[in-house]
Amino acid sequence: MLKIERIGVSVDSDLLEQFDRQIEQKGYANRSQAIGDLIREHLAEEQLKNPASEAVAGIFLVYDHHTTGLNRKLNEMQHNQFLHVIASTHIHLDHHNCLEVIILKGKSGQIKKLADSLACVKGVKNSRVNLMSHHQSGSE
Repeated sequence: MLKIERIGVSVDSDLLEQFDRQIEQKGYANRSQAIGDLIREHLAEEQLKNPASEAVAGIFLVYDHHTTGLNRKLNEMQHNQFLHVIASTHIHLDHHNCLEVIILKGKSGQIKKLADSLACVKGVKNSRVNLMSHHQSGSE
């Protein structure tokens, strides 16, 4: 079981009022929960700055599937990273556009490198990577 520490924090009343409105909208039971989540989020972001840190990620690609050789190129790039790619999903958005969601696990630096490489493939219109640490302290 985690040991809980009680702390006191001085905050500008206007800032606290805005914070209280936001945590109520999100459904937090109390300020402590919300502050704990903010601290964990900040620590995870700092951890991901280290390219050797372990991470999980979703790479989202929107592309024109009529682009010659694009599907083959995307599949090749994923197969070359088969130790990192956990799953992928292909969704038809309309006649020309598809969404590919690739789920990975590995070193954050390697995931970012693959995401950058996929984004540069001819025919990819939009890309985004959502990188998350899965080794966060205080979340048990």
